[in-house]
Amino acid sequence: MARSLSPRRKMMMTLSAWTVALIIFFPVLWMILTSFKTEVSAVASPPQLFTADWTLDNYAEVWARSDYPRFFWNSVVISVGSTLLGLAIAIPAAWAMAFVPGKRTKDLLMWMLSTKMMPAVAVMIPIYLIFLRTGLIDTRIGLVIALMLMNLPIIIWMLYTYFKEIPAEILEASRMDGASLWGEIVYVLTPMALPGIASTCLLNIILAWNEAFWTIVLTTTKAAPLSAFIASFSAPQGLFYAKLSAASAMAIMPILILGWFSQKQLVRGLTFGAVK
Repeated sequence: MARSLSPRRKMMMTLSAWTVALIIFFPVLWMILTSFKTEVSAVASPPQLFTADWTLDNYAEVWARSDYPRFFWNSVVISVGSTLLGLAIAIPAAWAMAFVPGKRTKDLLMWMLSTKMMPAVAVMIPIYLIFLRTGLIDTRIGLVIALMLMNLPIIIWMLYTYFKEIPAEILEASRMDGASLWGEIVYVLTPMALPGIASTCLLNIILAWNEAFWTIVLTTTKAAPLSAFIASFSAPQGLFYAKLSAASAMAIMPILILGWFSQKQLVRGLTFGAVK
């Protein structure tokens, strides 16, 4: 039987957790507060967390200077589209690796994960030339494909981990009952691994939404998402910190709200199979 924690130890762990959470959240808090400051207050020395001249002018100017709804819609299409396309490829791949493993399955998984360690700039030129010659530059479908391929190793790894927790005997029983391969994946495996699939989906949406390097390299205006929207407020004359903070807050707020409302599902999926 597990030993219960003493009240003092519980209090220390709670304080430690809150301290770490506040340290992580502080840059976001600073950015949001800066977005309500004037440019003079934003660059004041020494820096001021709070100011007396709060204003909404930065948001008004950012909204007036840019087509925010278009950038927002591009981000939604690109992040959701890359996630759905990635799941369509990753679910069968993870099923094969989990239930029909080969001699080199582990090596293949490690190779896929190793591709995430390579700096993106190392393959920037060949990928840009491929997209340029195929007409995918500054298109939503081009970014959907690029971000799907970029996050596919993580999706497969996560789904593989979740699928390994499902007893293979259940799938064998479905085959004995006459289920086809497609029916086994769609009607048996997917519902059982739904918490893990949901958390994988949410994580991939967050990664695609926050991606900046490829969205800036592979777009100009038409398919530019909110990451490019933020970059557009870096002017040659210098950085306007208050307006840049307002643009950043407008870009991250939708994904923060999504993460807040889906945190229970995300945690449930990430701990799926942890306790048997």
